[in-house]
Amino acid sequence: MTSTLSRLPALVPPPTELPPRAAALRAEVRAFLDQERAAGLWRPRADVWLSGWDERFTRELGRRGWLGMTVPVAYGGHGGSALDRYVVTEELLAAGAPVAAHWVADRQIGPTLMRFGTEAQRQRYLPRIAAGECYFGIGMSEPDAGSDLAAVRTKAVQVDGGWELTGTKVWTSGAHHAHAFFALARSAPRDEQNRHAGLSQFIVELDSPGVTIRPIPLLTGAHHFNEVVFDAVFVPDDQVLGELGGGWAQVTGELAFERSGPERFLSTFPLLTSMLGELSAQPGVEREVGRIVSRLWTLRRMSLAVAGSLESGEAPELAAAVVKDLGTRFENEIVDAARTLVAIPPDPGAEAGFARLLADAVLHAPGFTLRGGTNEVLRGIVARGMGLR
Repeated sequence: MTSTLSRLPALVPPPTELPPRAAALRAEVRAFLDQERAAGLWRPRADVWLSGWDERFTRELGRRGWLGMTVPVAYGGHGGSALDRYVVTEELLAAGAPVAAHWVADRQIGPTLMRFGTEAQRQRYLPRIAAGECYFGIGMSEPDAGSDLAAVRTKAVQVDGGWELTGTKVWTSGAHHAHAFFALARSAPRDEQNRHAGLSQFIVELDSPGVTIRPIPLLTGAHHFNEVVFDAVFVPDDQVLGELGGGWAQVTGELAFERSGPERFLSTFPLLTSMLGELSAQPGVEREVGRIVSRLWTLRRMSLAVAGSLESGEAPELAAAVVKDLGTRFENEIVDAARTLVAIPPDPGAEAGFARLLADAVLHAPGFTLRGGTNEVLRGIVARGMGLR
């Protein structure tokens, strides 16, 4: 048993410490957020990285140099580190600030363009992303495919000067606002012996002829998910992302950014801080509170370790899957604890902080363990990566 365990890969990279400059950067971001809240420009909410769309706020972050932080200066970015960006995003999420407009573009589109994009693609998109003026979605999931990206059926057929895309993408957050997205499509016939072969990525401008965007409203009436339908949408050759047929490897690298960040365990952090305020004078909850806070700190250390690995140029997909699985379950546990431990008056009022945050979190909670790959699929990825299946 000992020899078997010694051969298993590490689930999380070595611990990473933030550099000394992080403290000053964190203080600067907190001061800015305090000013914004004091001015009543927004109020804290749960799950803001998906639902808190505010283009004014995004442009202000761009003006302050807090978008495109890892993008080289030559492309309009700031040439900073992934750890600098981690500090900023952590503070934004903890405050419940409205970050959805830039989230996908800043989190994964920018780094992916730097890794796989052409010079023309970088020049076209990166400066606008860093300025908070270009918004992206993600075109991965499809009907009947779910988290099994190898099962995508959107077809890319080569035509004169480019490709025609036909198919459907679902659960595309922000597509009704976004300028473009990365679409994963099958550019070669499916090979049952290698289902991951023949997939390519394309940069699709969402105002292109043949693109139809249909809302997928939540039961609450909120709208941030969409269905995106391609009807022979022309994508020029210069909008192919990376290598033809290399889409699977590119997507899995991209998912390391998508699954490992602090948004995977901080979506309900504003509710947690509000709950602690409600419980401050209530005896007998110390053990439960201590359990929640200790798990939060552990998840943060794991996520920060992945950020350090990304900073080193690695793409730790296995560790990212672990953070996403554990983090999104933890977010639901905060909701359950808030509902169990805090007594809410029969009529708390529409503006009551804790009651409003709890209601918001309850409505968003069903999606925590689904988006970015269901937990069941993620555990399969981890098991395969460890050689257990």
